[in-house]
Amino acid sequence: MNIIIAVVVIIILTIAIVWLIDKFVPKKLKPVIHLVLWGLIVYLGYITFMSVYKEIQFNKLKVKRYEVVIDRLIDIRDSQLAYKEVHGEYAGDFDKLIDFVENGQVPITQRRDTLVLDKERTLAFGGVETMKTITLIDTLSYYTVKDSIFKGDNRYKNMADVGIGEEGAKFSLKTDKLDDISVFEVTVDKEVILHDQDKYLVKKEKQVVSVDGVNGPTLKVGSLEEVNTTGNWPKNYSKKE
Repeated sequence: MNIIIAVVVIIILTIAIVWLIDKFVPKKLKPVIHLVLWGLIVYLGYITFMSVYKEIQFNKLKVKRYEVVIDRLIDIRDSQLAYKEVHGEYAGDFDKLIDFVENGQVPITQRRDTLVLDKERTLAFGGVETMKTITLIDTLSYYTVKDSIFKGDNRYKNMADVGIGEEGAKFSLKTDKLDDISVFEVTVDKEVILHDQDKYLVKKEKQVVSVDGVNGPTLKVGSLEEVNTTGNWPKNYSKKE
């Protein structure tokens, strides 16, 4: 935006100079000076147009690449939630998570309440039978993450890959515990996703703070600072949510 403002100011000043020349410069020199100045105006106008157009194209490309990365982050999050349901904590690396998707089974359970004899209260009341309610969890069946989340698709095997942007780039996966509660965080720097784009635009994108944008320097899901399994993107960036 600062560049555009500067160029617009220069164009206005150039037009003002043309007017001053028309008023005070000898007639013999006017055609040459006019030609040079109008050429400068056209050039600056072109620069202004290209700076705006380039940013529009950057934003379109950014959204397309973010959609690819976000879909992969959602796959990782859903797989981690299934892993935690079975193991009580999140997988600390992608090898464990991929193996779980390939071979692990998640139980389908049913909770039901039932009455049983409360022996302690029965003794306390001199043998008068006293009942209590307990909750039983029955395992009805099992499902595999490969079938439920990935529908038989083998994309989970490349779960660690960012999949777009810098060739061979991988997600960063970290786990920790907050007050004995397992947490995880998966991140990738925006610079990795947009590595072949204008450095100024990438730097500007990493500083975004907006309701309808991806805030901060990274795309991420989960958090190591709070119990949170959401991503830092608006819902309109993915059809999976």
